[in-house]
Amino acid sequence: MSDQLLEQVRDAVEGQIDFEGQRLAEMLTTVLLGAVGIIAFFAGYFAQDIRISLYAGLAGTALTFLVIVPPWPLYNRNPEGWLPASNAMQGLNVDVDGQKVG
Repeated sequence: MSDQLLEQVRDAVEGQIDFEGQRLAEMLTTVLLGAVGIIAFFAGYFAQDIRISLYAGLAGTALTFLVIVPPWPLYNRNPEGWLPASNAMQGLNVDVDGQKVG
């Protein structure tokens, strides 16, 4: 029981995301940080207080961090089917200075 729980936690923290998940994470980062910057600027501008801009920017950056950094399951919807590992040098005949190698 505890081994299964530990294995689930290990899989969740390991950080497996696929290529489409990387593209999604990059797009979300760009959009969220851009929106946070605009919102922080206008919040500080209308309140005429730079601290509001800074706090809004920091809060938005922390929110973006929580959305992007953990390996959420939505980042691994299209896993890549890799070929099994094989010995690539097997059956390879290389001629070095007139002698067969490999």
